[in-house]
Amino acid sequence: MHGGKQTVRAAQAACLLILFVTIGASGQTAQGQQPNFQGLLKQGQIIDGELTLPEIPRTAQGEQPNFQGRVTQEQIFNGELPLREIRLAGLRVFTTPFNKLDGYGDGDGDPGGRPTLQGNGTLLRVNGLDGQTCLECHSLLSAATVPPRLGIGGVGGSVTNAIIEPTAMDPADLDFDKNAGFNGRFANPPFIFGSGGIELLGLEMTEDLQELRAEALANPGIVIPLTTHGVDFGEIVADANGNLDFSGVKGVDADLVVKPFGRKGEFATVRDFDIGAMQFHFGMQPSEVVGTGFDADADGVVDEIRPGDLSALHTFEVTLERPEAEKTIASGASGFQRFIEIGCASCHVPVIQTQAQTLPLRFPSDPIDHTAGIYATVDLTQPPVSFRSNGAGGISVPLFADLKRHDMGPNLSENFAQVDEQRNREFTTARLWGVADTAPYLHDGRATTLTEAILLHGGEALPARNAFAALSGRNQAEVIAFLRSLRTPTRPAEDLLN
Repeated sequence: MHGGKQTVRAAQAACLLILFVTIGASGQTAQGQQPNFQGLLKQGQIIDGELTLPEIPRTAQGEQPNFQGRVTQEQIFNGELPLREIRLAGLRVFTTPFNKLDGYGDGDGDPGGRPTLQGNGTLLRVNGLDGQTCLECHSLLSAATVPPRLGIGGVGGSVTNAIIEPTAMDPADLDFDKNAGFNGRFANPPFIFGSGGIELLGLEMTEDLQELRAEALANPGIVIPLTTHGVDFGEIVADANGNLDFSGVKGVDADLVVKPFGRKGEFATVRDFDIGAMQFHFGMQPSEVVGTGFDADADGVVDEIRPGDLSALHTFEVTLERPEAEKTIASGASGFQRFIEIGCASCHVPVIQTQAQTLPLRFPSDPIDHTAGIYATVDLTQPPVSFRSNGAGGISVPLFADLKRHDMGPNLSENFAQVDEQRNREFTTARLWGVADTAPYLHDGRATTLTEAILLHGGEALPARNAFAALSGRNQAEVIAFLRSLRTPTRPAEDLLN
């Protein structure tokens, strides 16, 4: 009888192993890309009573943490993993729908403590807690086709706009002015393609600006122009006591750190952006922020996002394919020439050259010392990114932007309660590579066509806007045709998905 009970228990164990298997810790493929039927037993093991019932939670399949196949920072730093495996791990971070067993949501801790809609305990939507996976907001490769083309790393439609930190809203229009008052930020998700080149360019610009800052301190009373990579960030001057006058600085914060990511220029690296996004959208707390082994948001889960997870995600994102624009630029199309003539290219700079072609990945990172914390490097001329070498040791980045903030006038101004009026009017120049596929346009997606987006420009962009408006219909159509030639990648991350 004893042997019979053990056989039954072993058979139960086999059934439970079948029910509860998910992706193995080896993480050799993206989530769901392996057979689910794992942990096979031999008949002899059951007959001989070699197995006992394992400790497995008594829950149905799917009621486990979804986030599997994680890698550690030590594995990456020590060179134990090939680049492809790190990218696959990053793909899993990007596409896993986090659940509460992973740490999704807020407890009563700090950070955390946000309310949820109708007390549902999961979603808020108005201030984050608005999705389960990065892919939900970055999955539209092209809105220029019907039906739209979907894929990994694209933009988001207007339904995915982030509603950021409002304290007051008036969707009922209680004052009958046709303005649904809102004092937060409303941000349409951009695509991630080409972000490795953008990050490298921003790091190099920052290094130059820091050197110019040191030059100003060494030469009191001498006005030092803040020009880097052909972009003018104003000027700086120091007095004899080492005090710096930042009143002449334009389009960058007083720390002179170029921050290409975020509509307002808030983040110097993709990793910096990801840290905030994990907390805001999912309530997933990075241990490098809240501490290892510490349940800061009091939701019962520790180490929700570990350094290795963020490093893998960062690596995946900066190695995604880039938009293609060089052929359009080289063609000398009349629309491109018109684009330059009317002044659009003064901010939407077609191509900026870097000095290096290798992007350092860093943890922990320093916003100024870019040699600190390097755990890996990525050659951006290699597939799948494949930026073109510029022949001078760097790469050509055809971004159609300048990584600088500009005053866009009162019509596009936000009403965010946490910043002043001037900052509400400022936005980083939109990168136009891929613009043909990325409707809706502008920071909040209010423009459904390219022409509408252009005509809504104001502030520093008003002269170019007026010059476009003054063109003949034929010449305007040439500009639009040029913009419609700037396309997103067609099959991003295909090498990983296959």
